[in-house]
Amino acid sequence: MSIEIKNFPTLALVDNPIQLRMLPQDNLLALCEELRNFLLASVSKSSGHFASGLGTVELTVALHYVYKTPFDNIIWDVGHQAYPHKIITGRRNRIATIRQRNGLHPFPWRGESEYDILSVGHSSTSISAGLGMAVAAKYEDLGRRTVCVIGDGAITAGMAFEAMNHAGDMKYDILVVLNDNEMSISENVGALNNHLARMLSGKFYLTLREGGKKVLYGITPIKELVKRTTDHIKGIILPGGTLFEKLGFNYIGPVDGHDVQGLIHTLNNMRNIKGPKLLHIITKKGCGYAPAEQDPITWHVVPKFDPLIGLLPKQKSELLTYSMIFGDWLCTTAANDDKLIAITPAMREGSGMVDFSKKFPRQYFDVAIAEQHAVTFAAGLAISGYKPIVAIYSTFLQRAYDQIIHDIAIQNLPVLFAIDRGGIVGYDGPTHQGAFDLSYLRCIPNMVIMTPSDENECRMMFHTGYNYHCGPSAVRYPRGNGTGVIFSALKILPIGKGIVRRQGVNIAILNFGTLLAQAEKVANKLNATLVDMRFVKPLDTGLITKLAASNQALVTIEENTIIGGAGSGVNEYIMRKKLLVPVLNIGLPDYFIPHGSQEEIRTSINIDSDGILKQIEQWLR
Repeated sequence: MSIEIKNFPTLALVDNPIQLRMLPQDNLLALCEELRNFLLASVSKSSGHFASGLGTVELTVALHYVYKTPFDNIIWDVGHQAYPHKIITGRRNRIATIRQRNGLHPFPWRGESEYDILSVGHSSTSISAGLGMAVAAKYEDLGRRTVCVIGDGAITAGMAFEAMNHAGDMKYDILVVLNDNEMSISENVGALNNHLARMLSGKFYLTLREGGKKVLYGITPIKELVKRTTDHIKGIILPGGTLFEKLGFNYIGPVDGHDVQGLIHTLNNMRNIKGPKLLHIITKKGCGYAPAEQDPITWHVVPKFDPLIGLLPKQKSELLTYSMIFGDWLCTTAANDDKLIAITPAMREGSGMVDFSKKFPRQYFDVAIAEQHAVTFAAGLAISGYKPIVAIYSTFLQRAYDQIIHDIAIQNLPVLFAIDRGGIVGYDGPTHQGAFDLSYLRCIPNMVIMTPSDENECRMMFHTGYNYHCGPSAVRYPRGNGTGVIFSALKILPIGKGIVRRQGVNIAILNFGTLLAQAEKVANKLNATLVDMRFVKPLDTGLITKLAASNQALVTIEENTIIGGAGSGVNEYIMRKKLLVPVLNIGLPDYFIPHGSQEEIRTSINIDSDGILKQIEQWLR
């Protein structure tokens, strides 16, 4: 999107932070207004993350105005909030390509700009990485500064506090900016968030704190008394002093995150404070665009829309998404079983759990961005006789790998993992592609792993896993719509048994998951046998043995990395049993899959029907 000078005259002068810092400070209000309007104009035409960026316009301008980026390091946690950062760091004219194939990355990305010091996608990593940079800055002794911008949702994760505990003890110069908008993606939860929102941003604290400064700070002999009074005010609200100060941080705030002049003044002052510092700012997600302010969850990620109308287009497809299928199944099952407990790490909307959370609040737990805790929390419930279900994205479950092994699998607890976003996710890129879950789960003893080929199979597998009491189980399903199949009555599937969907000759295609439709087209062209394997673990070894004996070749298909995936399991069995049949494994290649639409990516890596056929024909030559 080319910028139009007549619409954005101040922003037109700022193609990078060096040019930004040349502007008179009085021009920054106009710049912020234009930047917000430019973000609205560009994202409405391209789609992408929206409400978070609207809330960080003033903060972005202030940070780049005060700090000498890219020499100084600014680290954006998660990256939803970093669109304004991209716009003023040389990528303004490419912002319309964001999340599109071969376009800008959806999050800060080291290979894209020298201003993106850390590639991010998942939350709560900024302080740990920032502390490492602060230590290095101390060693090089060049005066380099480090700033970490973390959202109030992201700071609920244990990793953030591990880093703060370390940073507070080490006393290196680092600034953590807590962007407090009472909203991450879903509504924030947890005692810390509630205390921040209700107390530190409340009028009582602000009035006492700021009023005391105005009255007393002009009198030099009693500045120490003022400090004691401020600490006492904090002590009334947060007994024993603020949590952040107990962690060793110099806490400043809360301050208005939409006052660019005030932010610049505060940040300039904090540059001169040694050691770890935390600036608590109050912002509004969706700020400046009324529809996004009123409903920041819906406007977190948007398709293309008309900003004048202020309504998002309705989904064209009448097909249910797999997340909806999961939510409907949850509600149906919970209505007849009060032992069901559903757990999500801050992804209620994305995991299709909104209706469930309203209808069954006693059986619903959002544990905030705390994947490790979610899994071990489920372990405690299972030990106590309840039936926990952990609803989690494939890439987020990676963050709780030790807990799956140590707290669930070793104890063989009956916990069901509903793993959303398995396989190609699309526009969010390498950090969110569900490429590895079959590989990292398959090697864990006691784990049952199911891969539905359509939405009806998905329902059956939820039902099967929920009623499997011999240990942990996982149902791994993709992002997006189902196929429109007719639902049948729920029944428990036989564990470890596949189904022959088509009988052919010479070649048997063993499909794991929702690439079945593509595999069926290939099987029809090749007159091949088509098998819906259903289970990655345990494998249907009896069926594999029969197929190896009656076919000249086997082909495995999965939307998971080939290395260590479902096909690898087939290979291992065939080698172990010395079966004399060649096997072709088709799946995701050994590199991180870039962003783009699901269809574009599948075509580019040859796992659409044409690509699968091409791979098989080349292999058979």
